[in-house]
Amino acid sequence: MAKVFLNDTILDADAARIDPGDTGLLHGMGLFETLRVYHRVPFRISKHLDRLFASAAALGLPIRHTREQIVAAASDLLDANDLDDARMRITATAGPAVAEGDPQPTLLITVTGQVGYPAHLYEQGMAVAIAGPRVNPADPMAGHKTLAYWPRMTTLRQAHKAGFGEALWFTLDGHLSEGCISNVFIVTGGRLITPPASTPCLPGVTRGAVMEVAAADGIDVAEAPITHRELLDAEEVLLTASTMEVMPVVLVERKPIPAAAAKPVPGPMARTLHKGLRRLIEQETRR
Repeated sequence: MAKVFLNDTILDADAARIDPGDTGLLHGMGLFETLRVYHRVPFRISKHLDRLFASAAALGLPIRHTREQIVAAASDLLDANDLDDARMRITATAGPAVAEGDPQPTLLITVTGQVGYPAHLYEQGMAVAIAGPRVNPADPMAGHKTLAYWPRMTTLRQAHKAGFGEALWFTLDGHLSEGCISNVFIVTGGRLITPPASTPCLPGVTRGAVMEVAAADGIDVAEAPITHRELLDAEEVLLTASTMEVMPVVLVERKPIPAAAAKPVPGPMARTLHKGLRRLIEQETRR
């Protein structure tokens, strides 16, 4: 039986109970982080917690545990489930609504055996759609990983039904923001470019790691606005996410990347960055 960490206890998943008045359940008042675990070490958990606590402070969400307590709970949970390579999710909600007294926020940590993306996608590349909805920079939730993920999941399901692996979101003023569950990079003139966090887009942990790898390899990397035309004219497009690592894109809708390719195949930058990311992961997680 899988084990979960709920508030202060590790228990069987089927014994875990969330208060029916929890505002995360009723109103989506919560945040979450998804991490990859390698060799029983959550990759860059400190960076994920930086983002979690920064968003909590910005949105006024109380978190009942300290960073150190969350790290310890995550480690204990991996041991309890005897998992070395896994997918971990940390969910923090505002807890039950209370008229008076101290708030009682909820913290839930779950782990599952990692199910990665099929190997052929890294070899052949992914096709992506353009999302119909748009990111509104005035939305106070934009740039935060909140529980209000229904629009993203609905858009992703529609993309999957149409044969695409991901859908890319643009802002109301026509700038590339991010994927439903990923960050986006383009390569143009040998330069690696990703939308700035102020676009807004989620400041992804894997996004940051890839930018470090690129800079260390002498690749010119920058955060800059990206238009629809610049996306379609890119030499390469690639996605990053904790569970995805580095995914090459070879079709945007039905447009090949690069445009002149007779048969779209992943470009050299995606392969170089994925190898570099894997080296970094091994350095930071191999005990």
